[in-house]
Amino acid sequence: MGRISRRTGTPFDDLLIKHTRRPLKAIIPLIMVYLVLPFLGLSAPKLEALRHILSLFMIASVSWLLVHVLFIAEDVIMSRYDIGGRDNLKARKVYTQVQVFKRVVTVVIGILGFAAMLMTFDKVRQLGTSILASAGVIGIIIGFAAQRTIATIFAGFQIAVAQPIRIDDVVIVEGEWGRIEEITLTYVVVKIWDLRRLIVPIAYFIEKPFQNWTRASAEMLGTVYFYVDYTIPLQEIRNELKRVVESSDLWDGKVCGLVVTNARENTLEIRALISAADSGKQWNLRCLVREKIIEFIQKNYPDALPRVRAELHEPDKGSEDS
Repeated sequence: MGRISRRTGTPFDDLLIKHTRRPLKAIIPLIMVYLVLPFLGLSAPKLEALRHILSLFMIASVSWLLVHVLFIAEDVIMSRYDIGGRDNLKARKVYTQVQVFKRVVTVVIGILGFAAMLMTFDKVRQLGTSILASAGVIGIIIGFAAQRTIATIFAGFQIAVAQPIRIDDVVIVEGEWGRIEEITLTYVVVKIWDLRRLIVPIAYFIEKPFQNWTRASAEMLGTVYFYVDYTIPLQEIRNELKRVVESSDLWDGKVCGLVVTNARENTLEIRALISAADSGKQWNLRCLVREKIIEFIQKNYPDALPRVRAELHEPDKGSEDS
C-alpha cells in the first residue's frame, strides 16, 4: 500500500497510510481471530471468554483508529496554511481551532471507548441501569463536585471559538513577554523570551486582562526616548533617524518620525516613533536606533548631551571690605 500511495499525486493516501497503519495492524488480526474462533472446537465458556477479550481489544483498537483519523483531518486542513509565514494570522487562527477541537474529540472518543469496554461486563451493565434510574440526583452531585473542571473545559471552548489567543500570539502575561506555544483544554503554555515556560490556567485568558500584541496584526510601533540639551539641532537628528531606519532591514518602511514630547528645566525629551513587521524586529530596531542616534550625537554634537548649568558670580568688593 505504501508503494501504491507514493505513485499517486495526492497526499491524502500518504496521510491515510501513515496514520492508520498501526491501528489497522491491530484491527485486522483481531477480526481474523474472531472469525476463526468458532472452528477451534473450544468449549462454550472458553469461547465466550475469548470473544469477550477480543471485544475489549477491538473497542480499544477502533478508538485508537478514530483518534488517528483526527490526525489525518488535522494534516489535511493545515496543509492549506503556512503557519511559519510572515502574514500567518489566518493560519494561526485555524491551527488553534483545530488543536483545541482535536483534543476535545480525542477526550470524547476516549471516554466513549472506555464506557463501551465497561458495558461489556454484565455487572457494570446492571450498575449502569441503576445509575440511569437516579441520574438526576447523581448529575447534581457530579455538577457540584466537578464545577471547576467543567468551567475549565468551557473556557477551552471559548478560547477555540472567540480566540482571544492563538498559537504563536505574542502576549504579556503576569508582566512576562512571550509567545503562546501550546493550548490544551486545561492550561496554556507561554514561551518566555528567555526560553522559560509559563504555565497558565486556560480560564485566566477568559477572566483576567492581558496584552495580546498580535490579536489583529503582527505589525507594531515602537518608541525610543532621548534626553538632550536645548542646543540640539532637531532637524539633523530627524535626518539621521531616517538614514538609520532606511539602511536597516528591520524597518517595514511605514512609520518614522521624531518629535519633542517634553521640555524640562535641564533637557529636552525627544521621541523617535518607528514601525516594524513584528514585535521581535521592533525590539531590535529600537535598540539599533538608540545606539546609532547616541553615537551620532556623541560624534557630531557632544555639547548637546544633557548637562547641568551653574552660573557663578564674584562677590562684590565693597561687601568684602565691610
